[in-house]
Amino acid sequence: MAVTKALIAPLEALQTARGMLFPWIAVLIGCGIGIWFTLDREPGAGSYALAALLVAGGVALAVKAELARPLGLAVAALAAGWIAAGIRAHALDAPMLTFRYYGPVEGRIVEIDRSQSDALRLTLDQVVLQEVSPERTPARVRVSLQGEQEWLKPTPGQVVILTANLAAPEGPVEPGAFDFRRMAFFDQLGAVGYTRTPVLLLEDPADGALPIDRLRTWLTQGMLAHMDGQAGAFAAGAMTGDRSAITEDTVQALRDSSLAHLLAISGMNMAFLTGFVFALFRYGLALVPYVALRVNTKKVAAVVSLGVALFYLLLSGANVATERAFIMISVMLGAVLLDRRALTLRSVAVAAMILLLFKPESLLEPGFQMSFAATIALIVGFAALDGSIYRERVPRWLMPVFTLVLSSLIGGLSTAPYAAAHFNRFTDYGLLANVLTVPVMGAVIMPAGAVAALLAPVGLAWLPLWVMEQGAGWILFVAHWIAGLEGAVTPIPAPGPWVLPLFTLGAIWLTLWRGRVQALGLVPVAVAFGLWAMAERPVLLVSGDGRLLGLEGPEGRALSSPKDGGFAAENWLQNDGDLAEQAQAAERPGFDGPKGERWFDLGGLKAVVLTGKGAAAKLVDVCASADLVILAAEVETALPGCPLIEQALLSQTGPLAIWMEGGGMRIEQTKGASRLWSPRSRDVDLPDLTGKSLASASQ
Repeated sequence: MAVTKALIAPLEALQTARGMLFPWIAVLIGCGIGIWFTLDREPGAGSYALAALLVAGGVALAVKAELARPLGLAVAALAAGWIAAGIRAHALDAPMLTFRYYGPVEGRIVEIDRSQSDALRLTLDQVVLQEVSPERTPARVRVSLQGEQEWLKPTPGQVVILTANLAAPEGPVEPGAFDFRRMAFFDQLGAVGYTRTPVLLLEDPADGALPIDRLRTWLTQGMLAHMDGQAGAFAAGAMTGDRSAITEDTVQALRDSSLAHLLAISGMNMAFLTGFVFALFRYGLALVPYVALRVNTKKVAAVVSLGVALFYLLLSGANVATERAFIMISVMLGAVLLDRRALTLRSVAVAAMILLLFKPESLLEPGFQMSFAATIALIVGFAALDGSIYRERVPRWLMPVFTLVLSSLIGGLSTAPYAAAHFNRFTDYGLLANVLTVPVMGAVIMPAGAVAALLAPVGLAWLPLWVMEQGAGWILFVAHWIAGLEGAVTPIPAPGPWVLPLFTLGAIWLTLWRGRVQALGLVPVAVAFGLWAMAERPVLLVSGDGRLLGLEGPEGRALSSPKDGGFAAENWLQNDGDLAEQAQAAERPGFDGPKGERWFDLGGLKAVVLTGKGAAAKLVDVCASADLVILAAEVETALPGCPLIEQALLSQTGPLAIWMEGGGMRIEQTKGASRLWSPRSRDVDLPDLTGKSLASASQ
């Protein structure tokens, strides 16, 4: 009897919290998806059959047993997240190149953007590769254009032909780092590369092909014809999502000033636009007595605003933040049409459930995490304020400023842990930058864009576009000024794998629960920050081709080369919380010797990395005196007694990390999982450094 009562007590307690339980469905769906992504092996059909039974059983339990309804729905939500992730992954499964390709590439342009080196990039579908069967040809490839291609004006829908170097998207640059290959898999991007040869137009866009993408390009070009420089590029990018005209210098300034979200087609931009349209139609129609007396102008404005939001969603390319915003706006405008309260945590939960079930991979994206963190914090934060603050303590004329500063503060604090974890930086003057620019974005740029669309048919779009240009110029001025201040960016080391999950679950618990149990959410939050503070970095990192090494030292990570492996070098330094450039890190003490033969001390072991032409020929000589050799080439036969890491081995393991552990060292490889996006390579034998330390090496 006592046991039964103890089992029933939690269920009875949940009954008293029924009004707060609905958002937990979205949380549990996310947990199911998160568990699916953490697996090292691809789940089999049996796991999905079991999950389907759990969904059915959980729903049945919820229907038949009112007391056990929360438990049944919790089980069903977890299993639903698992199933959704599996269905999505298998539905998007497409070929990835398994070899390096150099030759002709034919394809249709579907996206135009810029790389981090400011090179124009074309994403192609309907790809044709010479002597590669359709079954092995990627669904999409992305090619960076090296050099000027003035004869070509890329437009979505054009079929082009070029000669390119292609390879499969790279995986993580180190064990546990962000998996770029997984992201490419869910974008069906099977190869990336570059071309130094001319890109030739093979066919003009077919009638009706990619209408939204072509409209986006047409609108961008029309806006840029009336707006000059980076201000025009920023304004056009914020309105249409086409950022191909924005330079990397501008993007970096926006990042370092915490204003990159203004460039992204984010929820704030959509809220500004639909809010302006809603007010324009509601109050505009109210000025016409005949209409105002016969029509509910509020509901008419809601319908028109919903249509504008849908158009903006399609035009922007439908990224995660915009989709979240569209769902939220749809729920809010639907509530207006049904005379219900619009903005609640329930509407946020509905948006999260829809996104997670249809795009489970979005759970791992910074945009998803930061967008929902900011939205939830703003709803809870403003709801927690006592109404008297607005009515008595803050003068009416100061309310807009108070609301702006408070919303920027809440939004900045709620997204800061995610921004720091994903981008390894904290923007110290971000609040100031947002206070100075967000009003311009909401009161100038977005309304002017809407007015430009209304005036374009009569040829008067130039006037609001000029207004947009001035507003964008101010935002970029603030971005460059803030980014140039001393201490504008504080670097943050990368957290361990459990930090963000623990922090998120703790923050959600604090948000959703009420009463004494609410304080329990502080435990995982404190543990998360404790783990983050104690996080250690590898003593040595080895790139996937063996051409670049990163050795931890007293001045930070020293790099073995000032140029090789630029992408890996950038990410290693960021994960260390290091703002140094690759060339600066290469000058740090740690490596000695000529360019192709760099010696270093690894915990007392004498080690060397050999690169360049003739590297393999040096192997016999260096093995006589080295305790570890890393060779950026392949060897047919390993030398007995020579601990060797060479390219054939690295092609199986991916980048390596060497950790100091106890009295010795441990090697960790990147390619350890077998998933749809990253099939596991065959087992390999890594050099055994266990027990080797300064003491043993010196004997």
